[in-house]
Amino acid sequence: MLKAPTLVIIAALVVAGAAVHGAATQRWAFVAPDPAVTDRLHALEVRFDDWQPAAVPTDMPTNERSTATSRRYASPGSGRSAVVTIISGIPGSVSTHTPDVCYPGAGYKTVVPPAKETVDLPGGRTAEVYVADFEKKTATQHDRVRVRWAWSTDGAWVAPDRPRWQFAAQLAKAPELYKLYVAVPVPADAEDRPEDDPQTRAFVAAALHQFAGGFGR
Repeated sequence: MLKAPTLVIIAALVVAGAAVHGAATQRWAFVAPDPAVTDRLHALEVRFDDWQPAAVPTDMPTNERSTATSRRYASPGSGRSAVVTIISGIPGSVSTHTPDVCYPGAGYKTVVPPAKETVDLPGGRTAEVYVADFEKKTATQHDRVRVRWAWSTDGAWVAPDRPRWQFAAQLAKAPELYKLYVAVPVPADAEDRPEDDPQTRAFVAAALHQFAGGFGR
């Protein structure tokens, strides 16, 4: 027969587990996210030079209670383009399924593995992102893409080593997590990691900056 102290410990663990699960799935009102921020970010269109946005269906895999919105941007003047995707939802869902998992799962090969990169933003601020190159070859097509991604709860874009654990620790203060992807095409015959052209780099910075502003920062 279990002793009273043991029963108390077991009961405490059960209650704690229920509380954490309830918070993670947003069952408790005290961790409800602000829908205005989410709506604003999913409606946001990056404004940069002559780059024009067009909504595109997203094939990004999303977990329970997460939402993704993608737009393709194209510059008629330079011929450059990019796809920007914002994903929002509970931290346990949004912190996982990163491009280094999703792209290989969709038939792409990782040609340059993920590395951290610091992007200079307007106003002297910076964003920390992951960046990696992926490619897919078929009989009729050779597609290579460079993807940058980062997370935020408040407009500061970060690329933590263990995002799932970091954002779980912040759950009480930040029940909604946001992940931003910026994917740009890379010449199919490129070797190693060629530098982005100046306009592409400027667009990436503009996207990170404007989505940061969508938080009200």
